[in-house]
Amino acid sequence: MTASSAPSSSPDLATTAGKLDDLRSRLAETAAPAGEDAVAAVHGAGRLTARERVTGLLDDGSFTEIDALARHRSTSFNLDRERPVTDGVVTGYGTVDGRQVCVFSQDATVFDGTVGETHGEKLVKVMELALRSGVPLIGIHDSTGGRVKEGVVSLGTAARLYRLRTQLSGVVPQISVIAGPTAGTEAHQPALADLVVTVRDAGALYLTDPQTTAQVVGEETTAAELGSADVLMANGTSHLTVDSDSDALATVRDLLAQLPANNRAPAPVVEAAGSDRDTAPDAAPATAALDTLLPDSPLGGYDVHDVLAGIVDPDSLLELQPDFAGNVVTAFARVDGRSVGVVATQPLVLAGALDADAARKAARFIRFCDAFNLPLVFVVDSPGFLPGVDGERAGLLRQSAPLLYAVAEATVGMVTVVTRKAYGTSYVALGSKNIGADLVYAWPTAQISNADAENTVSAVHAETLAKAERRRKDVDALRASLLDEVESTLVNPYAAAERGYVDMVIPPSETRRRLIDGLALVERKLVQSAPRKHGNLPL
Repeated sequence: MTASSAPSSSPDLATTAGKLDDLRSRLAETAAPAGEDAVAAVHGAGRLTARERVTGLLDDGSFTEIDALARHRSTSFNLDRERPVTDGVVTGYGTVDGRQVCVFSQDATVFDGTVGETHGEKLVKVMELALRSGVPLIGIHDSTGGRVKEGVVSLGTAARLYRLRTQLSGVVPQISVIAGPTAGTEAHQPALADLVVTVRDAGALYLTDPQTTAQVVGEETTAAELGSADVLMANGTSHLTVDSDSDALATVRDLLAQLPANNRAPAPVVEAAGSDRDTAPDAAPATAALDTLLPDSPLGGYDVHDVLAGIVDPDSLLELQPDFAGNVVTAFARVDGRSVGVVATQPLVLAGALDADAARKAARFIRFCDAFNLPLVFVVDSPGFLPGVDGERAGLLRQSAPLLYAVAEATVGMVTVVTRKAYGTSYVALGSKNIGADLVYAWPTAQISNADAENTVSAVHAETLAKAERRRKDVDALRASLLDEVESTLVNPYAAAERGYVDMVIPPSETRRRLIDGLALVERKLVQSAPRKHGNLPL
């Protein structure tokens, strides 16, 4: 090849062809803004790049990138010597199973994914786009926080992002994936989202990094000790933990399938191929087994997941925070194809008693479902709030009040099933008739009362028992007789049914059928709320 025939090192920008070549060259740079070696290092660690996370989430060919060619404009601390395209975040929109979403994915190979002015402007733009268009926002986080070299600008950006997160709340679903270490001012972004998915061994979320923690309070620690996936699940910050980037993307797709696009859209309904509404109530394989599920002894345990298997559609249950406050199960599911939120007490953990963590977990989930038009199904077997000096002194009243508030405030359809114990304030809080449930069903094993039979006898008949003891009568026989009387008159579902607090007492095997009918009835529930700016949630 002669010198005159050698290709030019740069395109001829005086021609249209040259300008197109220049554009292609610039766009090609966005695939590896930190260089191919950086991409190879990410792959070598068994992870996906920021761009691959986006394309792996969205339907093939649906991604439209915005601000791909953005570069920072800071000159402080010689930052102008390095100005990679994208500025450390991939932003845009596309579809998931044909439904529109907005998405961003932070790139730790560029300035450790830190958020400077340009990076932040890109995040603001995609968030505002999600708000205006009414589509879910998916954030894939991998950032060590604000870009310190850009000074106070990074703090101003963080404030704008927090404000936008708050404006998005209750308008469109916000899902955050913790794909890498996320710290500092960026840590609150996913904390303000609705749902958090964490990648085990790769993702971590904490406010103050280990070095600063050691300097300020003298504690030597690691990122894993501060905010690993296990820590985030244990303290309730993360809703789901997965093993890889690919698993995280699949989980986000599963979550989106259960959710509407925004607060004005109805809950999704999936019509199974060849489904027949006449046979749909029997579609759950464990429905018939519900009649023999509960042990005869009121002290016997059983797994509430077995109850749910008999009432929700097969393979539709998606449980959130399974390793936090296990005495309450919160989950998305489908009943005859209709997406619902499930709140169920778990008799295998603390006998289903409620504590502060369980109350907070349930309250936030209920408010999320109410914001996005997901009907609520309560499954109740709870002896009450967990008694104890430590809990009371730690503020159990203050910490459990949000549960009462959330249920009373909810305007979506609510259907409650009382399987066994429903005592005291926990009965009231978990979808009782007078707090706002539209339909309440009880199994014949239900025990609805202020307290169990033993404590009711002690409270109501204390003087009678004391008198019998003074007269040297058979107190045990008297107590047994009084127990029978209390169980037949107070601690059963029929006393509540006589008052209208229970709409129907049903065989357990009929539960799914009744839920299908009831949810169809309250699908378009109308509630006229008093005008106000907002309530004062007891935080």
